[in-house]
Amino acid sequence: MFSHLPDPVLDPILSLSSAFREDNRPDKVDLGIGVYRNNQGQTPIMRAIRSAESRLMETQTTKSYVGLAGDEVFNQCIARLVLGEATPVSDRLVAVQTPGASGALRMLGDLIHTAQPGSTVWLSDPSYVNHRPVMEAAGLKVKQYQYFCRETKRVDIPRMLDDLSKAGSEDIVLLHGCCHNPTGADIDFAAWQAVTELAQKNGFTPFVDLAYQGFGDGLEEDVKGLRWMAERVEEMMITSSCSKNFGLYRERTGAAIVIGKNASDATNAKGKILTLARATYTMPPDHGAALVRTVLQDPDLKQSWHQELAEMQQRLLNLRQMLCKTLRDEQGTQAFDFIESHKGMFTVIGFSALQMGQLRNDYGIYGVNDGRINIAGLSESDISYVAKAIAQVANQKI
Repeated sequence: MFSHLPDPVLDPILSLSSAFREDNRPDKVDLGIGVYRNNQGQTPIMRAIRSAESRLMETQTTKSYVGLAGDEVFNQCIARLVLGEATPVSDRLVAVQTPGASGALRMLGDLIHTAQPGSTVWLSDPSYVNHRPVMEAAGLKVKQYQYFCRETKRVDIPRMLDDLSKAGSEDIVLLHGCCHNPTGADIDFAAWQAVTELAQKNGFTPFVDLAYQGFGDGLEEDVKGLRWMAERVEEMMITSSCSKNFGLYRERTGAAIVIGKNASDATNAKGKILTLARATYTMPPDHGAALVRTVLQDPDLKQSWHQELAEMQQRLLNLRQMLCKTLRDEQGTQAFDFIESHKGMFTVIGFSALQMGQLRNDYGIYGVNDGRINIAGLSESDISYVAKAIAQVANQKI
């Protein structure tokens, strides 16, 4: 039965973690997998989450099933976090808890395929490594739109808008809500407005993947463009992740949000998602959602969470600034100043696969072959060593 299957292909990111663990060099640095680490190199449990977990353990009385849609209070809390407390689309939106945002991506991909077979999903070039395989596994066609300019290391907005002007009423345009993965280069508010106008004119459906709310410019600032769009288009889909901003990586806590033309359409979309979920994973895990619900419903815990998330976001900014300053002052190059303009955890530094291989082989610095490094994987003590290695590899001809 299995003899004809091809040899497995290693995941380009997860395989780096295995290689890093097997590396015995004391000065190795893991800038591959996308997790936040503090200055001690740990991925911490946030203070509000730890308090919520203690409370939950004391008060929870059952481990029974929670239902196909998951925790409905969590769903409402996440919808408000993403779209605002008083969003004008509240009467035509639905939310479903999913096993992480990747689960939400798949559920919405399956929903698209069911509602509109043969649809094309437009992805940014480049995009999150999971976007294409998830959409294709859902039976959808995939196209790419120009996004990242590899010369300037910023978004090429004119070319992006020119490509998206070709998307039509049978198409889905997938956007990163903030903190673009892998580049760290985000579109500005004017570009959100321009894409919204194209959606209104051409009839394509926006699909926003929001994995890093709070890691860019702040909880509210990071969804300014998304909210503008949601209030002006007829239909829209959103995925939301709690992995980064609540630190719940292993709890697989996310949500799929659908905005319909009216309440009836939205309700029908939710019903179909639940049918799809029943045939896939049946019910999402409860623990992470219960923790998020507890935090967002308690004013003191919510304030504590806001504060710690802001501290994490500020530390990311500081790490970017320190890395750029060290490259400028100690290595004599301004070629990497663009790193300061990027948002969130990631930056594409413009290195080839060979150069990324040299960083790994010669210096024990692990990044993805497409040039992505995880700024959140740095500790302050790593900055000088990493800056020196980047400068030396950049100055060598490979």
